Amino acid sequence: MQNKLIDLSHLLNEHATVYPDTVAPKFEFINNVAEHGFAEMQVTMVLHSGTHIDAPCHILANTKSLSDFPVDKFMGNAIVVPCHNKKEISLDYLKTFEKKIAQVNFVLFFTGWQYKWNTAAYFDNCPTLTEEAAKWLLPFNLKGIGIDSFSIDPVVSAHTVTGQTLPNHNILLAADIILIENLTNLDKLPDSVFAFQCLPLNIEEADGSPVRAVAIL
Repeated sequence: MQNKLIDLSHLLNEHATVYPDTVAPKFEFINNVAEHGFAEMQVTMVLHSGTHIDAPCHILANTKSLSDFPVDKFMGNAIVVPCHNKKEISLDYLKTFEKKIAQVNFVLFFTGWQYKWNTAAYFDNCPTLTEEAAKWLLPFNLKGIGIDSFSIDPVVSAHTVTGQTLPNHNILLAADIILIENLTNLDKLPDSVFAFQCLPLNIEEADGSPVRAVAIL
């Protein structure tokens, strides 16, 4: 039986949703086949554009960048946790998935915000982990946490980010648990364990990277 691949990444272009008060990506063809004999696109963007990974050094000084991790950090087994009908992702709710979480390297949270991509409603308050729930995840053998919204914390302006406004980032990244944000197609994933990959660009000292996240069923 052939494996089935499910693309979990949004298409990245100049119209892609960006975090409040950050720079939108820009794509420009600086060479074309008709005039130059080859096509070449120049890209200007922050590393946290589109579906992307947050490295610990994105939030915490003197911690690991993505290039500090071995490549197997970005692949493993995963489950999806549905929370599209929740106001928050509480510890009590998360505990109902404890046996599955113990079997995997990645937990992906399906909030339903993937349907709001490229709309103003994408920055409405979506379900996020309580601090208690985030801390409860630390003893598990997790490589990463993913979500189909822009942040594992409530969204605030990039001008007002502090340790207090991003508690879950601080809790999880301090434990070298990477964060995969702006996922999509989580509604197409099974209830069972599946293989997952989110390979970043191999950029030295990267605090983040766009990824082509994929589920392998």
